[in-house]
Amino acid sequence: MSNTIPAEFKLVDERFARLDGDFVVQRLHTDARKSEGPVYFPAGRYLVWSDIPNERLLRWDETSGAVGVFRENTGHANGNTIDRQGRLITCEQGARRVTRTEHDGTITVLATHWHGKRLNSPNDVVVRADDTIWFTDPSYGIADDYEGHRAESEIGACHVYRLDLDGTVTAVATDFCRPNGLAFSPDERRLYVVDTRQEPSHIRVFDVLDDNTLAGGEIFAECDFGRFDGIRLDDMGRVWAAAWDGVHCFHPDGTLLGKLLLPEPVSNVAFGGARRNDLFITAGGSLYSLKVTFTGARY
Repeated sequence: MSNTIPAEFKLVDERFARLDGDFVVQRLHTDARKSEGPVYFPAGRYLVWSDIPNERLLRWDETSGAVGVFRENTGHANGNTIDRQGRLITCEQGARRVTRTEHDGTITVLATHWHGKRLNSPNDVVVRADDTIWFTDPSYGIADDYEGHRAESEIGACHVYRLDLDGTVTAVATDFCRPNGLAFSPDERRLYVVDTRQEPSHIRVFDVLDDNTLAGGEIFAECDFGRFDGIRLDDMGRVWAAAWDGVHCFHPDGTLLGKLLLPEPVSNVAFGGARRNDLFITAGGSLYSLKVTFTGARY
């Protein structure tokens, strides 16, 4: 299999015309079973992502190009992010918990229950500047034994949660079917959340109020090919959403600007590199990267 494929940008709106990058997309790795949750660590110049069914986290080294196993027995880890102290935050959907990997490699369990009931299967996660942790909790990890362990939901619904510094878990949005990817706007005053299993699959947008609650929740954009999954924003507030045919780009007003087309269904995206202009993409069993002309949001 070739290590590169042509970079195919599909323009839908003229505002997408200058959003491009290298002529080829680099395929950095191919032998995962299902890639997800990419997160870039600038201090170490490496990227960590999940191989969900194989219960492992993989690590790509930017300086050498080497790929190795970061950790095994990950509880079917899915979404990952980095906190303001440079630590890995992980949604372990099979273990039904949110964890933090400390700098010495030890694991701290952050969230397992809400109102005394076990979480379904935490899916994706982001950290706000005040160190609160926001995560989605659909039922994919308890639906079967492929990405977790088959079980009944104790909560009976799929919510979006906020984890406060004192360990309190609060449901901030309770009217989702299957909440999935989520991301803050660059100023953290808006929160975008994917509802994957709605018809059509769509992204909703909320206002983040001063007390860290949410208001609004109207549909921001709908998917025109398959379903949305993970999302990230660039520093101009554009939303980059994983979909079955590639990565879709939306203007802050909700207009579809264009797409980066890929040969595998895309699960998630992350910005990285020294200038936050390397776009990393998990798709199928692969990890891709592309140096682009736009820059990921700095939070």
